[in-house]
Amino acid sequence: MWPGYGEHMGWMWLWGPIGLLVLLFLVWAFAGSAGLPGQRSGEESPETILKRRYARGELDEQEYERRLSNLRK
Repeated sequence: MWPGYGEHMGWMWLWGPIGLLVLLFLVWAFAGSAGLPGQRSGEESPETILKRRYARGELDEQEYERRLSNLRK
């Protein structure tokens, strides 16, 4: 046998768990970025958009209240 042959073979068992951890991390990262069904990540709710438009002066109070009551039905 050659000198030094197989000295580091004891660490080979570690590649299986490392590969599994990498795979689990990738699944977790993909599932987290996809979000839940029916939920879009990063989108504002309609009420938040309405409040923002009212704050910018695009809607008067009467229009804001009317649209807000329609959203809450």
